[in-house]
Amino acid sequence: MLGLIGLLLVIWLVCAVVGAVVKGLVWLLILGVVLFVATAVVGWVKREALRR
Repeated sequence: MLGLIGLLLVIWLVCAVVGAVVKGLVWLLILGVVLFVATAVVGWVKREALRR
C-alpha cells in the first residue's frame, strides 16, 4: 500500500512540474500540488496507523 502511495506521489510531482514548465497548463500545476499534498497526508496517516 505504501508503495502505491509513493508511486502516486511521484506521478503528482511530475504533473506539477509539467504544469509549471508548459505555459498554459497552470491548472495542471495546481492539480498536481493539491493531489501531492493530499496523497502525502493519506500516506502519513496510514504509516502512523501501521505503527500502532
